[in-house]
Amino acid sequence: MARLPLQTLRSQPYDAAMLLILFAFSSATVTTPMDPLSVPPRFRLEPASFAVVLTPKHTLAHCGVEVLELAYPSAVTTLHAENNTVVGELFRPLYATGKRPAVLVLDIMDGAQVVSRGQAVWLASHGITALTIRMPYYGARKPPGSKLKMVTVDIEHSVAAVTQAVLDARRGIAYLASRPDVDADRLGVLGTSLGSFVAGLVLAAEPKLSRGALFLGGGDLVNSFYDHPKAKAFTQINELIGGSQAKLKVLIDPIDPVTYAEQLKAKKLLLMAASRDDVVPPKAMTALWEATGRPPLVWFDGTHVGGALYAFPAMEHAIRLFQK
Repeated sequence: MARLPLQTLRSQPYDAAMLLILFAFSSATVTTPMDPLSVPPRFRLEPASFAVVLTPKHTLAHCGVEVLELAYPSAVTTLHAENNTVVGELFRPLYATGKRPAVLVLDIMDGAQVVSRGQAVWLASHGITALTIRMPYYGARKPPGSKLKMVTVDIEHSVAAVTQAVLDARRGIAYLASRPDVDADRLGVLGTSLGSFVAGLVLAAEPKLSRGALFLGGGDLVNSFYDHPKAKAFTQINELIGGSQAKLKVLIDPIDPVTYAEQLKAKKLLLMAASRDDVVPPKAMTALWEATGRPPLVWFDGTHVGGALYAFPAMEHAIRLFQK
């Protein structure tokens, strides 16, 4: 079934056919209150009410999971209309009873949602409600024909887009907390690779979150990546135009999880990394571990992509964290 834009649901005159379509939808209104001063200014949400629209998608009977498509307005209005609506999927345990924990799941760089959906099914099959969302400029949020991405060599754009991703995630958490079948005291976030960096920021910024699992990520981004072979072309150009490692650090620090280490120390944090990671330098995870007070850290003997070989033990660690 085609997804109707939110404005269509609000303003279209209802005929008989439209009423049949609307019958398949459910909606909720979520209100975000004034943020406490502990929330970093960059990631504060203005008090607002917004609509969340859900559409049934799949029933995975053998896994005991129901999947619903979900949409709500972004907290940020950009020049690209497509990017101003957050889309995602809610994975709800079919057979769990009572209030249960819930987790926001953030995807890897390619954004195909294969990893995050797999993790969400895994969580839901263990009685944990899971929500996956598309980050800015991914999937349906990318303008047609555009090559625009969330993270690019345009630092200003990347910082703004990552900030939007955190605010969008915070609205997703507000929705989870509002559900009558969710225990609002047991909300978490799980991120892998790129999603791990964003998840660290979300965990630091969102007071409702008590715990987070970060897989194949880290912090101290500029110092960790500046000499990385994959970053060499960018750093050379940066220096040719008068930039430096120190100047770049000033620009990137607002979206570096290490910047918010004090907020992360107050949360139940689980770190998981690959000891031979060839994409995210292992020293990035070590830096985050040191800065956040040395929380539990699990090293897997593998490369970045090879981390997929450890999906089972990684998710076992994460599920134990979220079920507590």
